Amino acid sequence: MGDNSRVADNGRIVVEARYDPVAFVQLYRKYYNEVFRYCVHRLFDRNIAEDITSEVFLKVVQNFGRFNVNGEPQFRSWLYRIATNEVNNHLRKKVGRDGLFKRFGGQVNDDTDDPESSAEKLALLKKTIFALKPKYQTVITLRFFENLKLTEIATVLGCSPGTARSWLARALAKIRKKLTAAGIINLSGDAKND
Repeated sequence: MGDNSRVADNGRIVVEARYDPVAFVQLYRKYYNEVFRYCVHRLFDRNIAEDITSEVFLKVVQNFGRFNVNGEPQFRSWLYRIATNEVNNHLRKKVGRDGLFKRFGGQVNDDTDDPESSAEKLALLKKTIFALKPKYQTVITLRFFENLKLTEIATVLGCSPGTARSWLARALAKIRKKLTAAGIINLSGDAKND
């Protein structure tokens, strides 16, 4: 009974947030870190992610009247959809992908025995992810960095779970092919031990 009460309270907060600034602040505090983390995983730059996260919540305020309030799960998916659009717009309009790749060199932190090798591998993985189409970048980020289920990813992307599964499989195949060609993983898909 406690879970049903909490779900009802969360749904009530979403409804109230359309008109009540205090309720909106509750939603903001609850979801800010989640949206920010998603943006960091997509952009690999905390400063830009902070700006994009702010834009996401500004869009929420501007468009809350159009949002069909059915409760918190739909609100969360709506936030991810807005964040995805904002990140994609940023990548398209403001940042050349080549410029992003150059920025990774000195920012990779890895505690393995061979930091230089690990940094190179991580940089190649980031570059490989950025080379994917935005829909594939999004599905990889939501699945592996945000740990969303395929049904949740489908809701965020506005597609069926089968389509989300297909996009995920294609994205993984493209990443695997690139990392295999670079010698980072072997044909079975396992990471090589150095």
